[in-house]
Formats: sequence, C-alpha cells, structure tokens
Amino acid sequence: MAEWMSQVQSDSPEAHNDALQALSSLTKVSTHNRNLLAQTQDAIPHILALSQSPSTLTQTLSLSVLFNLSLNPNLKQSLVEANIIHHLNSIILSPSSPQAGKLAASLLCSLAMLDKNKAPFGVAGTVEVVIQALKSHSNSSAAHHLLSSLSELVQFHGNCTLAIRAGAVPALVQIMEGPARDLAGSSLAILGLMARFEEGIQAIRAVDGVVGLLVDGLTSGCMVSRESAAEILIKLFAASDECLREAARKHEFSSLLADLSIRGSDKARQKAGVLMQILMEANLDCFVQEGVSMPPWF
Repeated sequence: MAEWMSQVQSDSPEAHNDALQALSSLTKVSTHNRNLLAQTQDAIPHILALSQSPSTLTQTLSLSVLFNLSLNPNLKQSLVEANIIHHLNSIILSPSSPQAGKLAASLLCSLAMLDKNKAPFGVAGTVEVVIQALKSHSNSSAAHHLLSSLSELVQFHGNCTLAIRAGAVPALVQIMEGPARDLAGSSLAILGLMARFEEGIQAIRAVDGVVGLLVDGLTSGCMVSRESAAEILIKLFAASDECLREAARKHEFSSLLADLSIRGSDKARQKAGVLMQILMEANLDCFVQEGVSMPPWF
C-alpha cells in the first residue's frame, strides 16, 4: 500500500492513474486491504484531493477507491470527518462524467447509511444538492443512486424537513410520472418516509393528481412501494375528504384494494384493510350523489 501511495503522491498523472487503478482493484475485494490503505499515512487526504482532478479518469478512479473504503463500517465516519462532504456536493452537481456522478452518489449513499453521518450531510446542504441533481438529471444513469442517497438521508427527521422544503415532493412525483418503473417505485418509497410528518403529507396533498398516482401505485412496483402508496393514501384520507372522494371516483380502486388484501405482504394486507374500513365509514350518500361506484364489499 505504501508503494502505491508513493505513486499517488508523485507528480506524474500516469503514475497517479496506475496507482489508483491498482488500489481500486485491491480495495474492491478485501476488507483488510481497505483498512490497510486507510491506515497508510495521508492516504485518504491525497485520494480525496485527486477526486477533484480535472482529469475524468483520475476523478473516477479516486471516487472508486473512496467508495470501496466506505464499504467498511469502521471507515464511514472517518471519511466524513476528512471533509469529503463538500467535495461530494460539487461532484454531484457537476460530475466530470456519468460514471463519476454515479460513483459520487453511491459514495454518498454508503456514507449516509451510518446514522451519525446523516446530520452532517444535512448541515452541509447535501439534501438540497441531491434534490437539485434529481430535478436536473431525473432520467440520467445516476438517478437511481441519487434516490438511494435521498432515501438514506431523509430517515433523519431534520433532513426530511429540509428535503420537503427544498421541493423534494414535486420532484419525486415527476419521476413517478416518468417511464422508469424502478425509479417510480423508489420515489414512492421515499414519499412514504416523508408522509410520516405533517409537513410531508401536506406537501404531497398539494400536488395535483397525486391521488391518482398513488392509486396506480397500489398495483405497480415492488411490494415496499405498494405498501408506501397505501400508507400515504391512509394519511391523505385522514387529512382530506376530497382526497377520499378522488380515489373513490377511480373505478379500479376497489378492485386494487381487494387484490392487495389477498395477494399483498402482511403489511400491505393490513393497510388495504384500513383503506377498506375508511371507505365503509365514509359518507356514502355523498358518493352516491356524485355517481361514484361503490366497492363490491358494501
């Protein structure tokens, strides 16, 4: 490791890249190698500095090594303490290449998995950076990694508030309306995290057409996203009779609930049951007057 690091610290760009390529391979396959590199004097600061290189190759290789180091739980906090956050923010906003953008977002996600790191990212403005990147690159190859990072960050209450106020809800809804079903499912799961708080549910309620998207979400995506759709609908119905009416006007709503109550996970079946109960306890006369079809279990 000391030999490779001596090359990293040399004045030759070719030597930099050769050494970084070797370190990337060594740290990719071995927890022990990651610890050895982290313990090498000034290794992390030098690699971090090279991650800001104008050379796309050098930046990408440096980020690859840093990401590998972040896989060791004992190194996540030390990487954040090495002032990596602001570097990640700038790379995520202006990556030198799509690969560099994906690696920066993946590194962010890995570091944010440690609960102690979530608040420092929030203080450094990373939540707003991720949302801005999502708005600009919602269809890019990095979008999945950005969503994974946001999902980790908003598990901390303070970051969730920052995300909501930075416009995360309409940005996530826009992704849900897009063609990428895996991204839509991830966005829905994040909205479910935001819906835990009153400010989040009000932001979701304010988006035009969101009830229809959530009803559609009951049948598409992974089971976690379907559970999230049901959970958000329960909270919306509690906050607004109009949201309940809007869902009930969709003819497929009752059949989707019936299917989810039979074929869903334990949590999904429980949520579907709550939604059925809400419908049964609603003011049916108002629904009938508006020509809304009653579910088959009435």
